[in-house]
Amino acid sequence: MTLTGCASSDALARQAAAGDNKNYIAGDGSVAEYAPESRGEAVRLEGTLFDGTTLNQDDWAGDVVVLNFWYAACAPCRTEAPTLNAVREEFKDQGVRFYGINVRDERSTAEAFERNFGVTYPSFEDRGGDILLDLTQYVPPQAVPTTLILDRKGRVSARILGLAEKTTLTTLVEDVAKTP
Repeated sequence: MTLTGCASSDALARQAAAGDNKNYIAGDGSVAEYAPESRGEAVRLEGTLFDGTTLNQDDWAGDVVVLNFWYAACAPCRTEAPTLNAVREEFKDQGVRFYGINVRDERSTAEAFERNFGVTYPSFEDRGGDILLDLTQYVPPQAVPTTLILDRKGRVSARILGLAEKTTLTTLVEDVAKTP
């Protein structure tokens, strides 16, 4: 896969865009927060959930959205699944939506993971990498898991590269959820 047009001041995104696999990129748990004035344009994406439903950013307009990139064999993805579920439960009545973006698995594998780990939110099937490619400014292709938090205007307000810790994710979601 060749990535082009990924102009970003983010060192990890630039490294991923180089496509040379130098220094394999893995999430290290680092957190980036983006001030409202520096968030740029709203994320535009369209994809199909494993249940066959097609969604795009218009379907969650006005809500805070947490997008988590994952796949079943990813050890940190397994570790953070209970955290994502817990934070989703905490904020589900506050206009906060959670979506997984599965970057590798067939439907049966993804559904088995979701059953085993009690995942309560839907996931996009993205084996073709369309969603990932649309978001390479924020998500280096090999940095899974990665979690993005979109503000109510659909802009990336925060990113966690690697394992999402509960206190960190809760704080990031809480901060953006209380902002109109």
